[in-house]
Amino acid sequence: MIWEISEAVDAGRRGCDPMRMARSAAQLLMERETRVRYGPVPHLLAGAAIEPGRSRIERDCFLLHTEGGLRYLYMRGEGITIDREGAVDAAEERLWLNGSVYAAVACINGLVPIHASAVAHGRRVFAFTGPSGAGKSTLVAGLGRRGLPMFCDDTLILDLSEPERIICLPGHKRLKLTAAAVELTGAEPAEPVGCDIDKFFAEPPAGDVAEPLPLAELLFLEAGEPARIEPLTASERFVRTDDEHYTAYLFAAARRFDRVEQFAHRARLARQLPMARFVRPWDIDRFDEGVGLAMRHVAGRSGERC
Repeated sequence: MIWEISEAVDAGRRGCDPMRMARSAAQLLMERETRVRYGPVPHLLAGAAIEPGRSRIERDCFLLHTEGGLRYLYMRGEGITIDREGAVDAAEERLWLNGSVYAAVACINGLVPIHASAVAHGRRVFAFTGPSGAGKSTLVAGLGRRGLPMFCDDTLILDLSEPERIICLPGHKRLKLTAAAVELTGAEPAEPVGCDIDKFFAEPPAGDVAEPLPLAELLFLEAGEPARIEPLTASERFVRTDDEHYTAYLFAAARRFDRVEQFAHRARLARQLPMARFVRPWDIDRFDEGVGLAMRHVAGRSGERC
């Protein structure tokens, strides 16, 4: 699945684009399938009307109708068509495109999106998950201040095509932080996210990573004392694979697993994904304590001293 760097160098000598050659098949697939054009989009999918605020996946198609007057139609092999009803906020259009639409395209094409933000270290990915507001993006920005580049923000795409390991696709979303998180982490703020969202786009302090990498660990953010990171048992890992984020519902709608297939899918994730509980106080004055703990943990997992 992952092309060797030597092949990319050889391709560059032959006049090909080495960066393109270094991308995985899954990355190239997503680039192809997320091509965008503008045009009419129907209100119906498989004979069912999709009302504002609703979406539907049917076989290789996805139709989303937003309350703001946007309609998105994805058809496998044909990319994404966007239909605007009147004046639409461009920021809102991008957010839906990079959120639900991108996740639906990934699911229809056999990839697995999960609700997580992540950093890269030692050519592996360390991902942090938790409910909205748990501090995933803020933690990634804080780790960036200590030199760890961002791998993704908010959505992590998993490629399960290799039976012996799980590969992560680099993030397609920009880092988004509240004003308080920008000040706390020292990230460089850019324009407001818009759409009545009290966040700003921000530059990751240590930059980001653009190549697919294997997943080292998935850490679940929790509030509590004392601050600690502890591995989850096999049964706990299995339970944690049952997510309630919208990406999980899209995956279920796209794959339509029966009970046996669903169990096998979750069992594989539980078996191959090292998972840990990351407990820390949700106190702004102790933010650096949590960042330091995460930094030491990541370094330790990579065989380094910190």
